[in-house]
Amino acid sequence: MIKIMIYRNIWLGFLSWLIPFAISFFCYKPDGQLIMEYSTFKSIMTISGTVSGSYLLYQYFKAVSTHFVFNGIVVGLSWVAINVLLDSIILIPMMKVSFSVYFLSIGLSYVSIPAISMAMGFLLDRKTKPI
Repeated sequence: MIKIMIYRNIWLGFLSWLIPFAISFFCYKPDGQLIMEYSTFKSIMTISGTVSGSYLLYQYFKAVSTHFVFNGIVVGLSWVAINVLLDSIILIPMMKVSFSVYFLSIGLSYVSIPAISMAMGFLLDRKTKPI
């Protein structure tokens, strides 16, 4: 069961990166030029990442029956690592920027992942304990 949860965590973490990345392609012309204001693009990316990430966390927690807070911490931190790793391999070279520039413009937004996953964990933990 632990192996299944590890694979589930990695797969859903990968999807948490892939979905907004795929959506971003609709915001660019074939020549690589952004088709909208940068602030609008950032808003679309924030919304798509939050909505898809929340749904994927919901899918992850459907398979969890105990240790909700622990799972919230583990899944949140591992998804941050997965997202930053994939960005480092694919996005940073595409953007042609340094890691520090990337982190301040995009990477920092990944803090929302463990914030939401831990909130879900605390909520589920509280919900399952008798009053």
